[in-house]
Amino acid sequence: MKERVKVFDEKMTKAYNHLLGEYQTIRAGRANPHVLDKIKVDYYGTPTPLQQVGNISVPEPRMLQIAPWEKSLIRAIEKAIMASDVGITPNNDGSVIRLVFPELTEERRKELVKDVKKKGEEAKVAIRNIRRDANDAFKKLAKEDVSEDEIKDLESEVQKLTDKYIKDIEKAVDEKSKEILTV
Repeated sequence: MKERVKVFDEKMTKAYNHLLGEYQTIRAGRANPHVLDKIKVDYYGTPTPLQQVGNISVPEPRMLQIAPWEKSLIRAIEKAIMASDVGITPNNDGSVIRLVFPELTEERRKELVKDVKKKGEEAKVAIRNIRRDANDAFKKLAKEDVSEDEIKDLESEVQKLTDKYIKDIEKAVDEKSKEILTV
């Protein structure tokens, strides 16, 4: 009985964790190395995550510093950052690359909050779709001699999970929005 619900719980957990991962890449005025997580650098013809070709540090609250392990990669790293959606022009002094994060304007903060809410809504839709899939799967169990009461119990378990994750998502949206709007 519990195993049947566990599969859907794992799917909901993945959807929730995906949202949290997305939120880490949204910059809120402070330098956060996670904004570079999705950037791939052309490393001898192979797209390689930026974290694997250099050391990323935060020397100041609004600055990221990337020290490539091979000086020859500076151009490739700069090119990858320019092509990404980070929206910051890299500064290169020949040995390290610096990304200076500008102070966010009120308008930009509001745009970011809208984006945060949109991603939160998408996550809620994903959770609800998982609930729908679970309920469909449980209805099919009726053909396998599972009583209606057991099916109702399974549906109620999944509904409890859905409510829990929706609440967690709303909390994450509120926290990220507050973080962005804090000057």
